Amino acid sequence: MPEPTPAHRAPPSFAEFEAQARAAGFDEVLQREWAPGLALDTHTHPFAVSAVMTQGDLWLTCGGQTRHLKPGDRFELARDEPHAERYGPQGAQFWAARRHAG
Repeated sequence: MPEPTPAHRAPPSFAEFEAQARAAGFDEVLQREWAPGLALDTHTHPFAVSAVMTQGDLWLTCGGQTRHLKPGDRFELARDEPHAERYGPQGAQFWAARRHAG
């Protein structure tokens, strides 16, 4: 059986994710949960994000390209990067590290 690709390896524990994020300069680390079928039109955030999916499905659209993210997948967004989000029929959960400083 082939080894899973790096994007689909099991995520670390939340404590490990938080420690790695803080060591990388992120100042806030939290778990986000999203309702089934929720869609958020194009918007921005006043912080950079590095996240790992832990449950459900997310379709993330940035720069005209849409990625279907599943548990174990990671994504990053730059501060003020326009993006849209659509969550699957079971909703979704991810851990997000945020960097508020420029």
